[in-house]
Amino acid sequence: MTMQETKPHGVPELGPVTFSMLGAALRRGWADMRRAPGYGVIFAGACVAVGLVMLAVTWATGQTYWMILAGLGFPLVGPFAAVGLYEVSHRLEQGQSLAPAAIFGVVFHQSRRQLPSLCSIIIMVFLFWVFLAHMIFALFLGLAPMTNISTSFEVFLTPEGLSMLAFGTLVGAGFALLIYTITVIGLPLLLDREVDFVTAMIVSVQTVLASPGPMLAWAACIAVVTFVAMLPAFLGLFVVLPLLGHASWHLYRQICAAGAAEAA
Repeated sequence: MTMQETKPHGVPELGPVTFSMLGAALRRGWADMRRAPGYGVIFAGACVAVGLVMLAVTWATGQTYWMILAGLGFPLVGPFAAVGLYEVSHRLEQGQSLAPAAIFGVVFHQSRRQLPSLCSIIIMVFLFWVFLAHMIFALFLGLAPMTNISTSFEVFLTPEGLSMLAFGTLVGAGFALLIYTITVIGLPLLLDREVDFVTAMIVSVQTVLASPGPMLAWAACIAVVTFVAMLPAFLGLFVVLPLLGHASWHLYRQICAAGAAEAA
């Protein structure tokens, strides 16, 4: 595939999602990650860098406690990294070249298609979450005596601190579920086909609603694994983000194959 290749138009037939597809997607994602590890490091590295910068700002200032909630929400922008990984998996699937010029050429070519519109929505949701994180902090801990995050960290173990973390996690989970619902099928669909971003989001939501059990299980898997990967200074994301990115592409392809089989 070249940047000039015409992609098929319209939404493909999408079949129901099964739990067996999730395991198959993870296995294929793991295989792709091992076959092209360099791209996983590159795309995951961008997300890790963002997380470390946010952590450094919080630690250096010693006063922006609300950025802890923002830092927990930064994986909301993870779908950006997934776009390049989708293309890697697509090329592995087709036996095509993995030359950097080809991979990054396709990624940059998306600026002339519909994908940036969906990505702008992701950014707006994330920025709104950062704003809410600040408000949640002010609501629960705005009057708490704090000097520096390295000396006042115990404030999070107070009833107000625990309440803030619980409420912030609940609200953040809602935002994460929203992003997941509109992108889990929407992003690979935009990369694979010529459709508008509104249609892609609607199709993604419809797919989640049509198979709520497996799709919510997939969301829970992503959330738990990503959270665990963030604990060792975000370094676990070097493994988790490529795995989930490649696996998400294969889940999309399996759903397409199931739809084609039903149509036949």
